[in-house]
Amino acid sequence: MHRPIPPRGPRRPRRTGVLAAAVLALALSVATAGPASAHAEVEAKGARALDRNVELTFSAESESGSAGITRLEVVLPEGILPGDITYEEGPDGWKLVPADQGYAVSGPELAVGEDAEYVVTVRQLPDAESLVFKTLQSYGDGEVDRWIELEDTGGDGHGHGHPAPRLALKPAAPGAKPVSPGPDPSPSADPATDAPPSGKQETRAAAQPAADGAEKDEGTSLAVPVGAALAVLLLGGGGGAWWLRRRRNGSA
Repeated sequence: MHRPIPPRGPRRPRRTGVLAAAVLALALSVATAGPASAHAEVEAKGARALDRNVELTFSAESESGSAGITRLEVVLPEGILPGDITYEEGPDGWKLVPADQGYAVSGPELAVGEDAEYVVTVRQLPDAESLVFKTLQSYGDGEVDRWIELEDTGGDGHGHGHPAPRLALKPAAPGAKPVSPGPDPSPSADPATDAPPSGKQETRAAAQPAADGAEKDEGTSLAVPVGAALAVLLLGGGGGAWWLRRRRNGSA
């Protein structure tokens, strides 16, 4: 005799639940992947402390889905002055303008989602282990990304921090020495070559009054005989002859 088989209850949709959870996790990771990977960087392959005429390549990724990048403001690290920076290349129409603590590179608004990249040359890198370039990244709609954090702390809890661009430097080469701050003076502006030799300027200044005095003396010496000749004409023939004989005797 067969016992009746009890009816089975409805199956739990385990597979459906697992699949739904996986899809949700994937969607969240995709939604947060863009901002989390955005960053600003500075690169210079093989850069060493005290290296001269070093090209630095800066790049800043766009975080906006509605506006393009229009401006990058950089605060220079200690040991680099705005006058030590030379702009090499960047987005079309962009230019570099020095500021009190660094410089700004700006120009026409880039396309939405387009990253900004430019290159500058530094006259000499300071003697340091690393350099930090705090950067403010502005968009056409007025929004600003602040790449100023000294460490990537994770920011909003999803790995979305805003660390400042940092350049690690190798130790200085043997014999490398720091140069004087600021750009080298041009040859035409060199006081050693433009200034007259020592003493010549003063000599010319002193010689001018002497020349004026000589002209005065010469004028006086000419006035004496001219006046005498006029006197001779006024005295007439006899008086004039007497004056001339006396003049000759005196000269003898």
